[in-house]
Amino acid sequence: MAADGSARDFADVVAYLSDPATHGVPAAAVAAPIETHGAVVVLAGDRAYKLKKPVAFAYMDLSTLARRLAICRREVVINRRTAAEYYLGVGGVVRDRAGRRRLLEDLKDRKPAERLEEPVVVMRRFDNARLLDRLVRRDGSLSPELCEGLARRIAAFHEAAPRRRARTGVARVAEVLAINRTQIEAAVPAVFDAGSAEAVIIATEQAAVRLSDVLDRRARAGRVRRCHGDLHLRNVFLEDDGTPVLFDAIEFNENLATSDVAYDLAFLLMDLLHRGLRVEANRIWNIWLAATGDDGAGTVMGLFLSMRAAVRAHVGATRAMQHPDDAAIAEEARAYLTLARDFLNARAPIVVAIGGLSGTGKTTLARALAPYLGSPPGAVVLRSDVIRKRQWGAEETEKLPQEAYTAAASRRVFAEIHRRARSIAASGCAVVADAVYGRAEDRQRIQAAARRAGMSFLGVWLELPVTEAQARVATRQGDASDATPMIVARQAEGIVAPAGWLRLDAGRGVGALVENVRACLADLKP
Repeated sequence: MAADGSARDFADVVAYLSDPATHGVPAAAVAAPIETHGAVVVLAGDRAYKLKKPVAFAYMDLSTLARRLAICRREVVINRRTAAEYYLGVGGVVRDRAGRRRLLEDLKDRKPAERLEEPVVVMRRFDNARLLDRLVRRDGSLSPELCEGLARRIAAFHEAAPRRRARTGVARVAEVLAINRTQIEAAVPAVFDAGSAEAVIIATEQAAVRLSDVLDRRARAGRVRRCHGDLHLRNVFLEDDGTPVLFDAIEFNENLATSDVAYDLAFLLMDLLHRGLRVEANRIWNIWLAATGDDGAGTVMGLFLSMRAAVRAHVGATRAMQHPDDAAIAEEARAYLTLARDFLNARAPIVVAIGGLSGTGKTTLARALAPYLGSPPGAVVLRSDVIRKRQWGAEETEKLPQEAYTAAASRRVFAEIHRRARSIAASGCAVVADAVYGRAEDRQRIQAAARRAGMSFLGVWLELPVTEAQARVATRQGDASDATPMIVARQAEGIVAPAGWLRLDAGRGVGALVENVRACLADLKP
């Protein structure tokens, strides 16, 4: 109901906002309303007007005008954290005693005789073609540069987000699971089969029980914060300069928006994985981990991905029941429910070390291989060049002084790689260690790290003629490696390919190398 009246009243308000005459713009400047299960957005001229639907769910009550007004105000406050230039304020559609409607961009301009029909969030309009879900549909992927910028933006947002310790990590997860159960069961049998729905619900709840101690430890460590809450591809757009902007954060339920930061990230990763974008998901996962230092997030990521898929399943089911003639909506909801089940089927992690002279393509292979190792979103890549730069407090592309490459400095780099490899693998994540690995002691230690974590290990050695490796190094730009053709020559004089490692011709395409490694891993025993 609208204004505590009928659904027809709300439809009339939407029609009024959708009328070009309301805005004094040509018809072409007004787009068809965009509808979600809880809102309607009208795009007109250089503005976007967002109305809250008069609906009530277990997790979102918008049933009265007063609630909708309060939630509109809250939405502006919350989203100005990440998109201040786009959230202009709270306006509304008002009506005078003669029945004449008027659109206000600021409710402060309402006259005493005017009655508020519906509040609206007033936004600066952006080009919908720049939404990430639209870019994915158009291009079929996201560029590495975009993935990196987005991951760093999210990591910075999480770092600045207020910490919340009032409730345990288990309690917060339990609340989401209770909502998922209620909403999924409400869609049986209209959208979901009863058996499939119950199987997913029970499996997710059991996983949460197994991880209860981990969830609470993460909460005590400050990993629970006031996050975005709805961080998927449709809630990120690119500005003209390529800067990613996060918007449309949850404003209607503080408990849902307050979560483990890894759960917040999981929505974006799940969305990418649902669309088959494993490489992009893994790239964002790796950059976020490196930026936050949250190596333990892998322990809970499978559960969080499953929970996020279940959320998308029941949201889609709600829309499917609102639009029973659109079979595609229901089919997608069922696909999300299947995905929620699949995320709980953990795959055995493994530790892979990739060595070889500088310029042989270790990093290229590591990044290409990582999405296909272990459970989604794939392996964590530990690159010696990047770790060295961080230990020196330098940017990745900043050239380090000679003292950063002494034997003692290198020992510190490898000690961190092996410590983190052991910790990450023990948390259930696969690891790819990317370094020259020219010294036998370093090769032994990465294998020992895998063994202590109880994981399988594979060493991969890339081989390339010295002149080709030198040529590759000479043309590098914007890379973390400080290697030069002279360094490659010195490496070639003192490094011998290790026995027992898989030796591959690095002159072949990376796709073929990935297949070689994966085939070897398929035969590998723990």
